[in-house]
Amino acid sequence: MSVPILMPALSPTMIEGTVARWLKAEGDAVKSGEAICEIETDKATMEFEAVDEGVLGKILVAGGTSGVAVNTPIAVLLEEGEDASAISAAPAPTPTPTLPRQSRGRESPPPPPAQGVGGGREGGSTAGDRVFASPLARRIARDGKVDLAAVRGSGPHGRITRADVEAAMAAVPAPVPVVPVVAPAAASPFEPAFEELPNSTMRKVIARRLTEAKSTIPHFYLSIDCELDALLKVRTELNGRSDAYKLSVNDFVVRAVALALKKVPAANASWGEDAIKRYTDIDISVAVATPNGLITPIVHHADRKGLADISGEMKSLAAKARDNKLKPEEFQGGGFTISNLGMFGIKEFAAIINPPQGCILAVGAGEQRPVVKNGALAVATVMTCTLSVDHRVVDGAVGAEFLAAFKKLIEDPLAMLL
Repeated sequence: MSVPILMPALSPTMIEGTVARWLKAEGDAVKSGEAICEIETDKATMEFEAVDEGVLGKILVAGGTSGVAVNTPIAVLLEEGEDASAISAAPAPTPTPTLPRQSRGRESPPPPPAQGVGGGREGGSTAGDRVFASPLARRIARDGKVDLAAVRGSGPHGRITRADVEAAMAAVPAPVPVVPVVAPAAASPFEPAFEELPNSTMRKVIARRLTEAKSTIPHFYLSIDCELDALLKVRTELNGRSDAYKLSVNDFVVRAVALALKKVPAANASWGEDAIKRYTDIDISVAVATPNGLITPIVHHADRKGLADISGEMKSLAAKARDNKLKPEEFQGGGFTISNLGMFGIKEFAAIINPPQGCILAVGAGEQRPVVKNGALAVATVMTCTLSVDHRVVDGAVGAEFLAAFKKLIEDPLAMLL
């Protein structure tokens, strides 16, 4: 029986995606685990691997098609021994909840089996306690936590097929995201000339998530000035010791944030309706600009890594981000975000919180400013940092305590080396 291939949900926030290009053509043999196409998600472009073996019988969604909803059939796979006639003869596929493989075990349990007239189960053909089902149907049922004894088989002699199991799984209600529809504003006759640039999937999701964040999260902002002269001196000395690394100011900022969160763990948290999540791991998301939009690769366990390790990892993650080659585990998650626009000469700014996190630190440029030291006017290199805080998670005193710890580390960089 032909098998529909559905648009997968390759990230927790994915509602729709783009079939970037097909790696297989109609008539090509497909092996389980083999990449058949590239899917552009809300975060990156990833290869989509086939679950079953067979022949790619028909491509339903051409490469380059955007706005394809999750669970929409994008192709048809023919099983061994089938020909193209099986495609037209097959019933229309029923979309099933598509989750990342690691989440399969969390699906809602199937409805309890219906009881027959004599109290026995209605289901597939059985001989005693044995249920007749194809090996593929058994595997899908096992992965999806479906009781085969509760499934009615449609195959020869009541044998349970893949389609029967998927129909049973589809009977479990899945949440349907509600996307508000806003009528476009009428064009003004006085509007300047323009060109339209189609929104990528990533850009659409960025717009939706930031609008949601700014509308629903009670932001407040705390700013602090940090003197950089000691840090710049240590950076120059360390970079002169080896050609194996080249430390940036941002590497020191990541390290300082990680150590400050270790001292003030209450700032490493996110909001939940029933409980605040206080993260025990210190995973720092760092905003990286790409041609398609902003993405935040993660330095995991940043408090356990030295400056050279952080520097090398950030360079690798930034390069992958710009080439759309980040793996899901490299950009999904994180407990705290850093957004640094100092390299663009921005003096200071306030960033929008990256949900579900509770804080984001906006880092400005280091510049020479007049300061008062010991009652006398002096010149120092000063960097302004602004912490955007979710007031549901972090109170003002906690935010201030975090910034004080961060400032102390920035101004005493040797403490980061201990």
